[in-house]
Amino acid sequence: MASLTTILFTLFVTISTLDLSSARKLAESAEPQLRFQYHKGPLLTGKISVNLIWYGNFKASQKAIIADLITSLSSSKPITAQPSVATWFKATQKYYKATSPKPALTLTLGTQILDEKYSFGKSVTSDQILKLASKGPQRNAINVVLTSDDVAVEGFCSSRCGTHGSSVGARVNGKRYRFAYIWVGNSESQCPGQCAWPFHQPIYGPQSAPLVAPNNDVGLDGMVINVASLLAGTVTNPFGNGYFQGPKEAPLEAGSACAGVYGKGAYPGYAGNLLVDPTTGASYNAHGVNGRKYLLPALVDPKTSSCSTLV
Repeated sequence: MASLTTILFTLFVTISTLDLSSARKLAESAEPQLRFQYHKGPLLTGKISVNLIWYGNFKASQKAIIADLITSLSSSKPITAQPSVATWFKATQKYYKATSPKPALTLTLGTQILDEKYSFGKSVTSDQILKLASKGPQRNAINVVLTSDDVAVEGFCSSRCGTHGSSVGARVNGKRYRFAYIWVGNSESQCPGQCAWPFHQPIYGPQSAPLVAPNNDVGLDGMVINVASLLAGTVTNPFGNGYFQGPKEAPLEAGSACAGVYGKGAYPGYAGNLLVDPTTGASYNAHGVNGRKYLLPALVDPKTSSCSTLV
């Protein structure tokens, strides 16, 4: 039986009736109460390979954006430009204090599997997402299913932008291993206002001009945000009994609890104070390998119970 956690697209629905000045005052006057509880379950540790399963039509340049993101998480070559993707990911180590005095987790880019012939068609169910995830290696792995913008996935846009969960895989040398998996869809042609904000105007809440995407691809830069958020949730709550707030069926996790926050001073409709590329005008907050720039979500700091940003 697979367990699931989803990233909802409704980042600002609950306060969509607020005007911009009211939203700003609310953000400045009230610190969100993010009391995360550790539910005594395991967190991911050791050397974990992140395997990418590409479903549908992706350009080579699009695949490189995600592959470079994964490589940037634990790059063997230190990135001199700061803040970096690796610095962002190191924030998850704070969650390991209650489970291990010396947390050791390394994520590396593993296998990439292509399904360009749409083996399940262009309308995919949650069960089929799990079947796709099962195509990747299942021991010490996070298998990430990425669907192209012409693929309709069950619940996509209507209630979620992505999912993470876990399942027991096939036998390997007589043993079954529980593996973690993630699914994220490309929303560019279906619901960019829901799943690719702030690179597209939102369909709810305060309306402001969209930011320029750092990799010049609204759909893929939106996927970067959702993949990053779900990776943080996966390593700190891989099997549904790690760190989260709220009901187990709809938990807030390390990344999803800070939805819409990317820099200091963020409030509904405003992503925060970000770095801006002087040449392209793109907004970002993290440097990656191969000169990449990314916009990554804030993560909950378990020590302060607040959203911690890179900039």
